[in-house]
Amino acid sequence: MAVDYKRELSALIELIIQEEASDLHLSVGAHPLIRVSGTLIPLVKKPILTDSDAKSFAKLLMREDQFARYQEFNEVDFSFENTEGVRFRGNAFHQRGKMGIALRLIPNVIRNFEELNLPPILESFTQRAQGFFLCVGPVGQGKSTTLAAMVNKINATRAEHIVTIEDPIEYIYQEEKSLIDQREIGIDSKNFESALNSAFRQDVDVILVGEMRNKETIGAAVTAAETGHLVYSTLHTNDAAQTINRIVDSFPGDQQDQIRVQLAGSLIAIFSQRLIPHIAGGLVPAYELLINNTAVANLIRENRIHEIPSVIETGLEQGMIDMNRSLARLVQNGDITVENAFTYSSNQKGLERLI
Repeated sequence: MAVDYKRELSALIELIIQEEASDLHLSVGAHPLIRVSGTLIPLVKKPILTDSDAKSFAKLLMREDQFARYQEFNEVDFSFENTEGVRFRGNAFHQRGKMGIALRLIPNVIRNFEELNLPPILESFTQRAQGFFLCVGPVGQGKSTTLAAMVNKINATRAEHIVTIEDPIEYIYQEEKSLIDQREIGIDSKNFESALNSAFRQDVDVILVGEMRNKETIGAAVTAAETGHLVYSTLHTNDAAQTINRIVDSFPGDQQDQIRVQLAGSLIAIFSQRLIPHIAGGLVPAYELLINNTAVANLIRENRIHEIPSVIETGLEQGMIDMNRSLARLVQNGDITVENAFTYSSNQKGLERLI
């Protein structure tokens, strides 16, 4: 009997919503899997997927040009929205010659700082006229969600022209006080660098760069922050010090002093976050926050990045927080287990002193 893939996809999406899952995985040779509160769960009542199954799902999830790109390059990013307005960010890829699809649910409602358990100080970074704010961390740790909350705060409180540059577009903003233009790479612009350079001629106030993938994009983003724009972006780095090193190291040696000077002058803050299983279910963020002040700017200019963790540890009064302190606070509040705190700490001896 022929499989009704449209019906099957609808049933899987319904299950994701019902179970409050964050992700769906469709891989040839395996049952479909969903991720709930950070844990992957196989849907053993569903049949193991064949190559034909995966391709049939892919054709429902992608536009024709995206499926053609997948067939040519064996990988493609895409976004999908069903008739009920449920949206996903997706990636199709090859593994051992077979197809895999990963889908991340994008909530329709953009949650605020309080709902996301984020520190209230982030709100102050939405009130700046210009500068460079980075949200960093590994894949799947809520960076896009945090930046969406910040952009939406500006949208609700200020009349600004906001341009988002994304691959693909994730959250859809409902315009309140701001004008919001959302541009998708591959559809609305060729690449991040081109879209960023174009933004200089669009009378824009706030720019969200979904990801900085090369030195050209990083350079354009830093220049935008220097020239009167408020720029938000992400990097797949683990902490503030590594982020600064990654930015500087992406440039040739003869340009690194210049980018340090630019970064020292334009950086607002670097927020690094991890999503940790909550004792009562769900996920809760632990975070590190570096705020750029005179001391930090001097360290960046003088290439003394290794001293930044110490500045964060001693900068509590200025609103800074190090990851260990954040983890210890979550343990003391009964939000996460001691075991998980140590799992997510990069300095376990330092954490021992706080718990």
